[in-house]
Amino acid sequence: MANTQILLKSRPTGWVTPDNFERTDADIPAPAEGQILLKTLYLSVDPYMRGRMNDVKSYVPPFQIGAPLQGGIVAKVEASNNGKFAEGTYVSGMGDWADYMVTDGSGFTPVDPDLAPLSYNLGILGMPGMTAYVGLKGVGELKDGENVFVSAASGAVGQVVGQIAKNMNCHVAGSAGSDDKVAFLKDELGFDEAINYKTTPNLFKAVREANPNGVDVYFENVGGPILEATINVLNFNARVALCGFITDYNATLEEMAPGPRNLVVLVGRSVKMQGFIVFNYPDLCKEWVGIGAQWLKEGKLKYRESVAEGLGNAPQAFIDMLKGKNFGKQIVHVSDA
Repeated sequence: MANTQILLKSRPTGWVTPDNFERTDADIPAPAEGQILLKTLYLSVDPYMRGRMNDVKSYVPPFQIGAPLQGGIVAKVEASNNGKFAEGTYVSGMGDWADYMVTDGSGFTPVDPDLAPLSYNLGILGMPGMTAYVGLKGVGELKDGENVFVSAASGAVGQVVGQIAKNMNCHVAGSAGSDDKVAFLKDELGFDEAINYKTTPNLFKAVREANPNGVDVYFENVGGPILEATINVLNFNARVALCGFITDYNATLEEMAPGPRNLVVLVGRSVKMQGFIVFNYPDLCKEWVGIGAQWLKEGKLKYRESVAEGLGNAPQAFIDMLKGKNFGKQIVHVSDA
């Protein structure tokens, strides 16, 4: 039986295409002393990975040409020469785009298969959920009863942002890119208001009407026009948590949208705008896993996923996610346990 891998064949210029990937088959590796053999069950694709396809200095090293791409995985320990991980254990961590891989276990943690669907460890209980909590609490300093607005609100992170805020008795509004997603936010997740930013004729008016009491905490996933429109409705002493700018992830430097024209508003209203990296807040990440798991048990959280079947479909799932074709957290189901 072969070990299928998805390699980075070339670095994209602008939008990612299938030609940037290469599928290969190799032998299944054998774990050496101190190592474990992992069988990948679920694979995560996330917007930040687009930056790792570029050969630039960042908070994580770039993917290497001719090597497997990497992302969050949920896997099963198929064989173990490591006393910390017994055969049959389910784990999550950063792994290769491959059916199998060997590792010494660094960065992997056991997960409870009975707590929630295993894929949730890549979403609401994984990095996206942690990101939502860190952005709201660590950066946004969210307090009970405040007013929250989130862009890409139906995405992997955004849907968690809104539910955390609702569980803190906040007024919550969000933006999404289709009427189906808007309906999901209001009817399923309990958002107070939601707007389709692609079809509204006046984005500034729509954002203002969705946030009648202004915005105390804005969670930014998109950038571009939605950021500019939201700046105008920020309250005094508002906080803006900059999580991502997916609008520009596939743009060259010359193609990037110009910065907001109304940044002067931040000065007069004493607004704090801060970017953040989720894993710079390890204590809050750990705190979220406990809170999120409890809220799931209590029925206080819902989570939507888009699932692509098979490792060979990971490149297209990644491209579709960057284009906003996913509905909820995008994952790839690689194999069954």
